[in-house]
Amino acid sequence: MNTHLIGTDVNRIDGPAKVSGAAKYAAEFFASDMLYAVVVSGAIAHGEVDSIDTAAAMKVPGAMEVFSHKNRPHMAWFNKSYLDEDAPTDGKPLRPLYDEKIHHSGQPVALCVAETFEAARAMSRLVEVSYKALTHQTDMTFAVQEAKKVEKSNRAGIEPPPKNRGNSAQAYADAPVKLAKGYLSPTEIHNPIELFATTVVVNEDETMTIYDKTQSVSNSQLLVCNALGLYKDDVRVESPFVGGAFGSALRPQYQLILATMAAKALKRSVRLTLTRDQMFTLSHRPETLQEIRLGADTDGTLLAMHNESLQATSRYENYFEVIANWSGLSYLCENATMEEKTVSMDISTPGDMRAPGAVQGVWAIETAMDELAIATGRDPVDLRLQNYAEKDQNHDKKYSSKELKACYAQGAAMFRWNERKPTPRTERRGTALVGRGMAGGVWESPQMPASAKATLAPDGTLTIASGTADIGTGTYTVMAILAGEALGLPLAKVIVKLGDSELPVAPLEGGSWTVSSVGTAVTEACKAVAEKVFKLASGLDDSPLKHASFKDVEFVNERISLRSDAAKFVTLAAALASGDGEPIAEKTKAGPNFLKQHGYKSYTHSAVFAEVEVDEDFGTVSVCRVVSAIAGGRIINHEAARSQILGGVVWGIGMALQEQAETDHQFGRIMNHNLAEYHVSVNADVHDIEVIFVKEEDNIVNPIGAKGLGEIGLVGVAAAIGNAIYNATGKRIRELPITLDKLI
Repeated sequence: MNTHLIGTDVNRIDGPAKVSGAAKYAAEFFASDMLYAVVVSGAIAHGEVDSIDTAAAMKVPGAMEVFSHKNRPHMAWFNKSYLDEDAPTDGKPLRPLYDEKIHHSGQPVALCVAETFEAARAMSRLVEVSYKALTHQTDMTFAVQEAKKVEKSNRAGIEPPPKNRGNSAQAYADAPVKLAKGYLSPTEIHNPIELFATTVVVNEDETMTIYDKTQSVSNSQLLVCNALGLYKDDVRVESPFVGGAFGSALRPQYQLILATMAAKALKRSVRLTLTRDQMFTLSHRPETLQEIRLGADTDGTLLAMHNESLQATSRYENYFEVIANWSGLSYLCENATMEEKTVSMDISTPGDMRAPGAVQGVWAIETAMDELAIATGRDPVDLRLQNYAEKDQNHDKKYSSKELKACYAQGAAMFRWNERKPTPRTERRGTALVGRGMAGGVWESPQMPASAKATLAPDGTLTIASGTADIGTGTYTVMAILAGEALGLPLAKVIVKLGDSELPVAPLEGGSWTVSSVGTAVTEACKAVAEKVFKLASGLDDSPLKHASFKDVEFVNERISLRSDAAKFVTLAAALASGDGEPIAEKTKAGPNFLKQHGYKSYTHSAVFAEVEVDEDFGTVSVCRVVSAIAGGRIINHEAARSQILGGVVWGIGMALQEQAETDHQFGRIMNHNLAEYHVSVNADVHDIEVIFVKEEDNIVNPIGAKGLGEIGLVGVAAAIGNAIYNATGKRIRELPITLDKLI
């Protein structure tokens, strides 16, 4: 078998376990002494718990305990003890059952624990809670007077707005063409299939093995140890498989602390699974309002740009995303101002949700650019090329690579953009108006510090270990490909271990940095192992590699051969047989300094083209066709990469047309808190999707040249669809989702 694997189509190595049911998720682990827990959710949005009556609940057969702020075990009271790796440092994280205060609707107010799940659920319905309600505010329209300007970062990797460039106010005033519009995006809910769950197994020596739904086992371990006063050596967190998260599991959710607290107090194993309704009380994409002003010359050349972004956050934490900055990054403009503001309300703290900030920011600027194209009579693609940015003006740095022009060209060719009719309402199919639109996309490609260990056994089996997670993106397979490629092994001989706090530490699995960061660490560890194996091979009697150096050889098909003459080789088996019979192991840490050392910034880019049909009588929209052209560096697994982009496009359809959390502001509670009423794209909404990966060589971003693809597939899709709807109907909708009531 040829072991040149990178860039080919490789089936997921974890696929058989998932489809057969062998893969176990957080709520599927078991212990003989298992107890079951159910959360009682608060009924008000702001105020205090006045009293809790648990008498009836404790009469349920099998009842063990009802925990509340009145009888909970000891918890840390320092704010810093609840700060996880992704928490804002401005504010105080939610401390479940810490005190009587209610910060948002659905906040946990009690935890029922019983011998069976059914008993715990029955208990939860019998707990009587009375409240002292205070006036709440969940409507951003009426909370804007409390907006706070963002001036500094309060979370790792999240930047404040850059310094102003030039004089955008004067340039806008002098511009022949002016555009000033507001763009509103709603609260969205992550809604992964796997519910948040934690199973805490208390071992015989009173240590704990915690199976948690998380995108970082080390982050969960950090939080639970600090909050509950546990020693790191006594807590092992595992998360071998994650049934989707989309960013919601970057921060540990409250069920982790509650389940561990109960297990510690009762000295029994505990499982706690949240309900779908309770999933709507957690992390979410924040509601945003962006005011964009563009000033241009009559030919469409940008002269001024101003984006003022407003986003909702909780009262107890000042969470914010980078939204306005994407406007200043995307196009060449010497006079630019970007502002971010947050509005504190009685809601749960928002959280990272696939391409956080960029999804909203790019949607607004790409819609505005389409409006500018109409105002100046320019083709939307030509307008973008005219204002093409060759460097990151926000940071005044060069790009490590940027093949966005190729994305425009190849995407337009496949989509047949030249057939588009620029005048709205001029193309029909039966009763439907037909429209075509496009948008650009951009997402960052950071390099994070990561560790990995490679162990080559005497039988030629290679084990790769890293604490990173696989949240359904194909991490297991990508790491196996990189390892197999480095040592010339077939995938059948590569074992990948992930999602365990006892493995080498890795960053949060998010931000599209896992392949580039952990993949680099894996590659470096395998390279170190390969060097040791080469020494064994070159030391054999009559070895054809005796006078070669490591750079002269390659590992292919379980052989170590000369690059210049593949007929001269030593088998991997022969080299290993000459060793001492012990495994060859190397642990490496890859740093984040590749880009910093060269003074570059790195991003992935895309060009998305969409065709829609809009029923003129009913206002219903069908997205008939999407072409997404991606510049994402070196593609490691083509099959999984394509799946990532397809998933992003499907989500983009939902973002454009369906997804919105509806809040009843009288009660401060989300009303459509289930999958029946919170609409997402289903099979009937998805039609033809074509994905193009343009060739992009990047030797600066990291040693393997990969940039990451998780986010870029979603960015820009909603704007392309909205622009296509305008082309079909002549109606510009600046509030997502674009529902039929807004079109009729």
